[in-house]
Amino acid sequence: MKKIISLVSKKLVGKRPMYSLVLVLISLSIFFILYNTYDRATSPKVTIESSLLEKVADGNYRKIVLAGGCFWCTEAEYEGVPGVISAVSGYADVTDPLYQKDGPTYFDVSEGKVKARESVLVIYNPKLVSDEKIIEIYLKHIDPTDGGGQFADRGYHYSPAVYLTTLEQGEVIETFLERIERTKKFESGVVVEILPYTNFFPAEEYHQNYKEKNSVRYAIYREGSGRSSFVRNNWADDSSFVRDIFQKDEKNTQNTTTNSMNTKKWTSFSKEEKEKRLRELTPISYKVTQENGTERAFSPGNFDKNKEAGIYVDIVSGEPLFLSKDKYDSGTGWPSFVAPIDTSLITLHEDKGVFSTRTEVRSKIADSHLGHVFSDGPKERGGLRYCMNGAALRFVAKDSMEAEGYGEYLSQL
Repeated sequence: MKKIISLVSKKLVGKRPMYSLVLVLISLSIFFILYNTYDRATSPKVTIESSLLEKVADGNYRKIVLAGGCFWCTEAEYEGVPGVISAVSGYADVTDPLYQKDGPTYFDVSEGKVKARESVLVIYNPKLVSDEKIIEIYLKHIDPTDGGGQFADRGYHYSPAVYLTTLEQGEVIETFLERIERTKKFESGVVVEILPYTNFFPAEEYHQNYKEKNSVRYAIYREGSGRSSFVRNNWADDSSFVRDIFQKDEKNTQNTTTNSMNTKKWTSFSKEEKEKRLRELTPISYKVTQENGTERAFSPGNFDKNKEAGIYVDIVSGEPLFLSKDKYDSGTGWPSFVAPIDTSLITLHEDKGVFSTRTEVRSKIADSHLGHVFSDGPKERGGLRYCMNGAALRFVAKDSMEAEGYGEYLSQL
């Protein structure tokens, strides 16, 4: 192909420059299309790390397979979510015995040679992210009433389904779908299939992390397919529809630790109490918690070097946040933790800056800005780094925890 382009160019250049340029551009376009097709056809499939599957098997991690139309979009929703260890695009529920060993290719599935769904295998740490959050993310980027595909993508292989590996996952998705039906938001009923996990085969390498590798094409595709507009119109976080489905569930599915806190003083923290407490804060604590500020690294008294056993609580409300056993020296100059006491005790928010997008961490009750969470923490402890501002925290030593109402956490130290 390169030789043909070269010969044609040499023959035409100088005689008809415009025609020559057009012909060269057409030839180059054909060449790159053919090359891209060949590259995709020969792209190897990825493999899932055996160490991750071992942690799923021993109960430290969980897995779930989610089919929500184009797997590029489903995978992208889970990239960077704190507690999600891996999100892999692939093909789920393959029943044809000819494909049970190596799995199908993209062309096998897209052309209907084998019955399977484009899906994403999500492996997550249940101590850091709940089943509720995993399934909430899934539902918030699909049309749960479209059983013939998703948006512009039509056919069985694009139809929505959830493949479960635990009973708890099933209870969560059934509860959410029942609430969607009850709200009468959509004219049609929900059609998301709830099925037991059977098998999953990773897709070719060029399908993995597509948003990251092809950000412009991904954005054009997602908008052009109709997915983005549907999400904007139906799944806005501030809508009563969304609150009726997810926020009630959050209150009803808190673990026993959270339920036992219902009588604690911080759970009834009033607006008047907050206003009074804010007047008592130091300038730096006010700036951090109320104005999203950041204290200087290695600031005196910011708990970065504190190694005493105890609990770290919100400096405004006193709500419990982190335990000393989960603290480690990150070398950054800010107190760092591998996990909060419970993910239901904090809220996460997208923090878009000029040069980067980070995940902000806030306390749930006082809504104090605490810091950010990053994915460069100790891999053997989940891989997350909750980088907190010491000015947003108050430390309660182990010996004082019982007297101050944090006695139930003593057994966890």
